[in-house]
Amino acid sequence: MSPTPPTSTPWFDAHLDLAYLAVCGRDMRSADLARCGGPDLPAAVTLPSLSLGRVRSCLATVFTEMDGSNEASYPAGDAEAARRAGVAQMDVYARWRREGLISFPGDPVRASLEVRILIEGADPVTDPAHLKGWAAHGVAAVGLAWAKGSRYAGGNTQAAGLTLAGRDFVREIDRLGMVHDIAHLSDAALDDLLSLATGPVIASHSNCRALIDAPGDSPTQRHLTDATIRAVAARGGVIGLNLYSAFLRRDGRARRATVDDCIRHVERVADVAGRRSAVGLGSDMDGGFGADRMPEGIDRPAHLPRLLDALASRGWPDADITGFAHGHWDALWREADARQPERMEREANSTGIP
Repeated sequence: MSPTPPTSTPWFDAHLDLAYLAVCGRDMRSADLARCGGPDLPAAVTLPSLSLGRVRSCLATVFTEMDGSNEASYPAGDAEAARRAGVAQMDVYARWRREGLISFPGDPVRASLEVRILIEGADPVTDPAHLKGWAAHGVAAVGLAWAKGSRYAGGNTQAAGLTLAGRDFVREIDRLGMVHDIAHLSDAALDDLLSLATGPVIASHSNCRALIDAPGDSPTQRHLTDATIRAVAARGGVIGLNLYSAFLRRDGRARRATVDDCIRHVERVADVAGRRSAVGLGSDMDGGFGADRMPEGIDRPAHLPRLLDALASRGWPDADITGFAHGHWDALWREADARQPERMEREANSTGIP
């Protein structure tokens, strides 16, 4: 068996903060990563760097931060400010789409990067009933909270579960045939969601808690227990490998992780889930950390094939290797898209985001 040719394998990355980088000052059209600017330097991600790395599809986020300090932020409790921050990022994707830099599924001409939008922290949606308006403009998945939580759910730094409005939000996601992202939920909110949700569930950019928590530590809610991995897999979901070194090894804040650390998480997800099709990529490149905090030897999308080489060296067959690169996510989205046959009609008839 020969490794999958690294130069010919396309990627689906389930977590890229593209509009966040743009509104915070990154020149996303720049081919020069040393000069593109913006947050979380040294940079790995611009639209040209993704193209060179053969990232052909992705979940691109609308990421906003409660009480943050940049252009993606909003004051706690200010629903309208949160909406404006979210709409500003939606406007970035709409502009790129008009310019042919990205495309959405179903567009008559496919750009080099096909985008589905993931809301990471749902405060910009001022009422669950408004979600259909966001869906009409490309939102395909929703994570109810980021780390700090939201009006709808506790985040991974908190103990709170779903609020009453959050429960309504879960039902609306299901009604619209959209996908739930659990990556940043508190354990309590996760339990609440799994008890209510009937639709597909993913963890767009999460790793294995068992490989991060040291004995005696408080649980790291940011990562998935074995029970959660099994629950996601049982619902047909996929878990995206996060490439932040601190999320790959216990001493990852002091040193860069290795490709072998990545493979430990990939194989544990597959083993616990009982299927390799439960794991893919959710890199989170430049999502709060720079390229120097990714694993050694992976400084930009063009270096992702080193993960495939490592899987090949572990005996993974070509079908499973290409599945990790894109096929597992592709299959999930084919099924998700089939549940939304009216999406293009909604988009054609839609106006502004409520």
